[in-house]
Amino acid sequence: MTQGGQKREGNPKTVLMIDDDESLRRVVEYNLHEEGYRVLTAADGATGFQAFQAQPVDLVLTDVRMPEMDGLELLTRIKAMQPDLPVIMLTAHGTIHSAVEAMRLGAFDYLTKPFDREQLKAAVRKALEVAALTTENRYLREVVAERFSFANMIAGSRAMRAVTETASRVAQSDATVLLEGESGTGKELLAKAIHFHSSRARSPFVTINCGAIPEQLLESELFGHRRGSFTGAVADKRGKFEAADRGTIFLDEIGELPTPLQVKILRVLQEREVDKVGETRPIKVDVRVMAATNRDLEKMVADGAFRDDLYYRLAVVSIRVPPLRERSDDIPFLVDHFLVKHAERLTRPRPSVDKGVYSAFNLYSWPGNIRELENVIERALVLDADGVLGLDDLPERLRTREHRVANLRMELPDEGVSLEDVERELLLAALHKHNWNQTRAAAFLDITRSTLLYRMQKFGLEREKTPAESTGDA
Repeated sequence: MTQGGQKREGNPKTVLMIDDDESLRRVVEYNLHEEGYRVLTAADGATGFQAFQAQPVDLVLTDVRMPEMDGLELLTRIKAMQPDLPVIMLTAHGTIHSAVEAMRLGAFDYLTKPFDREQLKAAVRKALEVAALTTENRYLREVVAERFSFANMIAGSRAMRAVTETASRVAQSDATVLLEGESGTGKELLAKAIHFHSSRARSPFVTINCGAIPEQLLESELFGHRRGSFTGAVADKRGKFEAADRGTIFLDEIGELPTPLQVKILRVLQEREVDKVGETRPIKVDVRVMAATNRDLEKMVADGAFRDDLYYRLAVVSIRVPPLRERSDDIPFLVDHFLVKHAERLTRPRPSVDKGVYSAFNLYSWPGNIRELENVIERALVLDADGVLGLDDLPERLRTREHRVANLRMELPDEGVSLEDVERELLLAALHKHNWNQTRAAAFLDITRSTLLYRMQKFGLEREKTPAESTGDA
């Protein structure tokens, strides 16, 4: 085995040239040196395979017919160990059928002898470019999969743990999923996590907001159109369903979908085909559908505003994403996540957080949910002047206790209500919110733990034992 090369900036790509024709090896080596490649050469398949095993290579050029180990056997062994490594076969006219077989076995390309130097250089350059794109694509897929992994989702609260456990099971199937919850709760993030943990992870995840596009344009966005099918249709257009073929389409704000388009979405779910505007024949699509809404679709069905058959098709699996006020245990972890994210983006040191800030966060109702919390953290980072996020860095709505109390949004009956009943229900709500953790419930109500215990005894409030706990007592 021989090697040669020339110096150039960066690390030169390594090409392994295997052929029993010494003159051809020298010609290939010389021409690839001119392009700045590092070249290893071997006179037979066995020696070439040893070279491949001994050090990293970026590309293999190999003859088809060689003594001891032919090119097809060498190709099979290389692909078994390194499937993405590009291999170019060199073949004479009489062995073209073997080169075709090599392509079937995974060869990137083949060159027919005799070939000129420009053919050689172009083939090597193309193979290395495609290999680089393949590596980059795999890396990006891994980064995206890691970013949207269930393990990275902040789910310390019992409510969110239940959500991620259900979602991880759903990801293994191809079932249609309906995500329900208020705006800003992270429904799209959850949909992406389901997609990137499914068998469709290597295919597109396509999002469309059904409430953000005018009704007259929405059909074309969803299903595409042919040129000339309506005024302004100057070219053919693929719809979102076609773009998501073999992947997942996420229909956000599905509750805003006009009734005529509800029928068309139902047809896609039933027939697995779309009717492109201006096209006479339907187009087959293989798409997983996930949808999200912040509206009460069951009530819309009862009111006749949403088709019941479409609802049942969408809600094969329904997952409710809880609002932030129902997962207050997650707030410290979310705060930490957003501090790291935005401190890095703003190139500022990460500040500490005053305890009073967490108290204010726990008392606030978060109508904008996680999206609002992130906005508050980013704003506080921009305004922070002393390296400590305090109450003064928060918006007025979080600093004003009266506003937080008003967020309870109590509806008082016309016939009146007992103050003691209200107090009892408020105590129960605070205890349930904090999983009967008395210290947290007391802090939430801005009273001492002893005061909370006194009032619990006053109203006879005790946590009901679970069946497992009752069995343990027996």
